[in-house]
Amino acid sequence: MLFSQNSPRPAPRTIHTCPLSLEQLLKLRTILVARGWEMATRQYMHFFAQRDRLTVAAYEKGPKVVIQGKGVDEFVEFILEPEVLGGPVVLEDGIVEKQIPDVEEVTPHFGVDESGKGDLFGPLVIAGAYVDAEMARHWKAAGIQDSKNIGSDSRIRQLARVILDTPGVVQSVVLIGPERYNEMYKKFGNLNRLLAWGHARVIENLLELKPDCPRALSDQFANPRLIQNALLEKGQGIQLDQRTKAESDPAVAAASILARVRFIDWLAKEGQALGMVLPKGASAQVKAQGKALVLRDGPDVLGKVAKLHFKTASEILSSTSCIQLLPEKGE
Repeated sequence: MLFSQNSPRPAPRTIHTCPLSLEQLLKLRTILVARGWEMATRQYMHFFAQRDRLTVAAYEKGPKVVIQGKGVDEFVEFILEPEVLGGPVVLEDGIVEKQIPDVEEVTPHFGVDESGKGDLFGPLVIAGAYVDAEMARHWKAAGIQDSKNIGSDSRIRQLARVILDTPGVVQSVVLIGPERYNEMYKKFGNLNRLLAWGHARVIENLLELKPDCPRALSDQFANPRLIQNALLEKGQGIQLDQRTKAESDPAVAAASILARVRFIDWLAKEGQALGMVLPKGASAQVKAQGKALVLRDGPDVLGKVAKLHFKTASEILSSTSCIQLLPEKGE
């Protein structure tokens, strides 16, 4: 179900319980191990898995699985139901809950999503894709889903090729490299305005290719009017819907994969040119790699490969400047 700007939006779930057979628990465990979840042994549980702020507890009693934390809806929709249950989720009270909308109900629209906004290194990439019911069927069968649920870069590239090879595909990607990103961030003053500009440009580009598309959907990351106000004349006539967890939509999911593949390809190419891996995210590992890069090539290099408004970037520059000022041994 899509929500217009004025429609009430249901709050995302933070916990979900579902009975599973032992065979299904084993299948789920195999999936989580393959995707790099942290696995642990706990009393009264078959297994306990954790990734970011989401946990999956498989209890012996029942047996049942309890999913808790941030991202419950996405886990149920993209992993538990299609890959483990293979159908609607049956809750403990016997109520059948349909998580994935019937692709036959999909009406033509654009989906827009971005990649790289939470990563120190690399560009900000905004992508968009057109979908109709036939494309939705094809993409669902191929496993197209939110890129954040896909832990393998090779799988991202494989799914991106599926999307690009789909007959009648219409897509657009706007890549803002770090140097340009840093300039634009100063101009716009905050990330949400920059994101709105990028989303609007992608929608405009898609309308050049598919001018009769009636609607566009994106994730709601700020005031819905930001994107609407950033649209040019061509985009002012399209119905713009924004909602949280929009990645469950097939067009937005496809856009997330197209954005992600351009992001990881940029990191791979620039890292190879530098002779140094550019890791994703903004973790301690990322900070350490940034320090090593600045100490080797000087502080100016950071603005060429990283987003300078990140606190991590400031910490890298301040820490390396102190190190560079230390006297050499023997002086």
